[in-house]
Amino acid sequence: MHILLLEDELMLNESICEYFTAQGHTIVGYLDGKEALTALGRKNFELLILDINVPTIDGLTLLEQLHAKGITTPTIYISALVDIEDISRAYALGCNDYLKKPFHLKELSLRVARILDSAQHTPTLWLKLSAHYSYDQEHSTLLYENEPQILTKRQSQIVDLLARNRGRVVDFEQFRIYVWEHEPIDDASIRAEVNRLKKSLHEAIIHNVRGMGYMIDKA
Repeated sequence: MHILLLEDELMLNESICEYFTAQGHTIVGYLDGKEALTALGRKNFELLILDINVPTIDGLTLLEQLHAKGITTPTIYISALVDIEDISRAYALGCNDYLKKPFHLKELSLRVARILDSAQHTPTLWLKLSAHYSYDQEHSTLLYENEPQILTKRQSQIVDLLARNRGRVVDFEQFRIYVWEHEPIDDASIRAEVNRLKKSLHEAIIHNVRGMGYMIDKA
């Protein structure tokens, strides 16, 4: 598993990196939020382990900015903060777990293993779209936290087209052929329909590629 660690206590940062490297994971440690955010813009990670009180960009704001960009990587917070408001905000932002300092590295390892196990047991006919969204190809159904989502027929066709082409841009002509079945519809009407769909979703999984079309990233 490729892991990004954000922890400004140097000794703890190094200890966590050594521990997970010994377990066979690839882990990169950062001491401040700005460096971590830059790294996340360049490379895909499968898991984030984030402290909250770190220099430049705090861990909560970092996750908020990532989700605004449509990056919904599974996240574990490690923090000495015990205020229920901080913990509530962490979960509201979509974190998967919250581990209070001090903790044993073995405990953190168990939390990581649980997330890894959950990812590996996603049915093979399900496409992982984000931390919370997946797509059931067999039944052409969008799921949020494994719960089927109610969409219109046209919205379902849009999701189906984008999900099966995740990681690739779907242009307007493909939408006309697959969703509108060659109806004479202009680009503006397609954009309006996609935007209505995007507003109904809990996460920004559909991205506009200016002048080309739309896509869903590979999770």
